[in-house]
Amino acid sequence: MSAAVDLPRLRRTLGDPELARLVAALARRIELGRTLSGRLILSRPSEAELRAIRALLGSGRAGVRGGSVAVPLDRVAATLAQAAIAPDLHSAVQALAGPITPRAVAAAAEETARDAAERALVAGRHAGTAWYRAWAEALTTDGTLTRLIHRGDTALIGAAVSVLDLLPAPGSPLPVIAERATGDTKALSGTPLAGLVQRALVHRAQADQPRGAEAERALWESVGVIIDDLSSQVLVLGLAADGEGPLADWLTQAAARRTPFRITLHQLVTMPIERSATVVHVCENPSVLRAAVSAPVAMPLICTEGIPSAACNRLLTSIAGTGAQIRWRGDFDWTGLRTTASAIDRYGAEPWRMSTADYETALAAGDSEPLRGSPASSPWDPVLAARMRRAGRAVMEERLVPLLLSDLSETAPGGPAVNISAT
Repeated sequence: MSAAVDLPRLRRTLGDPELARLVAALARRIELGRTLSGRLILSRPSEAELRAIRALLGSGRAGVRGGSVAVPLDRVAATLAQAAIAPDLHSAVQALAGPITPRAVAAAAEETARDAAERALVAGRHAGTAWYRAWAEALTTDGTLTRLIHRGDTALIGAAVSVLDLLPAPGSPLPVIAERATGDTKALSGTPLAGLVQRALVHRAQADQPRGAEAERALWESVGVIIDDLSSQVLVLGLAADGEGPLADWLTQAAARRTPFRITLHQLVTMPIERSATVVHVCENPSVLRAAVSAPVAMPLICTEGIPSAACNRLLTSIAGTGAQIRWRGDFDWTGLRTTASAIDRYGAEPWRMSTADYETALAAGDSEPLRGSPASSPWDPVLAARMRRAGRAVMEERLVPLLLSDLSETAPGGPAVNISAT
């Protein structure tokens, strides 16, 4: 607002409530990039509006024709200037209505911001991947990018790309990732930026939008990022350990008593361990591990409890690094196929009861449910994914518990125990 505008007096004159339609029409002209000169036609003015216009211009200067009044804008501007209320009509209108950006200027600024955001997206390290393209396209098609532009928040796009460029980041705490990408350790803690990044991770994991802290933790852990090294845990049974340190003692005692044991990521980081035996089985559902407690079984068992946590991945990485054999089992659903394929790539795992024949056996046992979500492949047995797609049914691994317990009761080469050496 210009310093020459006498706002109190302006509000008593042009700011009269009965002149609100006139001021709105003038503001509209500024927005459309039109000049505030000539005549402005105000249709169907009320008697109160006519009185206010005549008071502004002087008696008899505003006549009504055909139900409309023609307001001479040059005269309004001269009246305000001569009274030292406002130097011009443009300054007066913006003093009353607030800053007005002409549409052409706003459109040019929006186009500039959109171009910058799109360049940032294209420059991302993952720009060539299907999941990244799906995320970037969704930002445009669902209006997210437009809303960010209108709010002046397009810098969030570049920040989100910077975060994604750092992922996956196995074993990295969330504040560290946030600081590396943005300079602010709290930038990914419940912020709009965190929401943008999580949307990308949903596409990457082909998962549902996370609802609740536990789902968000699992989503971050899918790219190795640790939100809390105490809440990230892995459930084990019969996983003995050798060596010094409390974790080795706890694991050995739990294995001897056939007691399920939860290992936290913090324990794995501060008390690292290495296994020295030959075979470890992995299941997805805690009910399978619970059944193994009661059986009992000879072989050690690790339970992912869904998508493997950071703690689970760290333990399995340690086990795979010794050359041990990891036998992997998941549900017969699309997530189960994805985690199995990932385990094969990441740990050199061997699918455990994850063949087409096993699916047919589980399907025949009943208690299946509709197959939901985006289809996945089964590289170790391509027929399996095709058969599941035709059947349209998912079968949880509980249907195979008797067979799984039978496998776990067998003696592995080199003996039944799986010892872990604390380092």
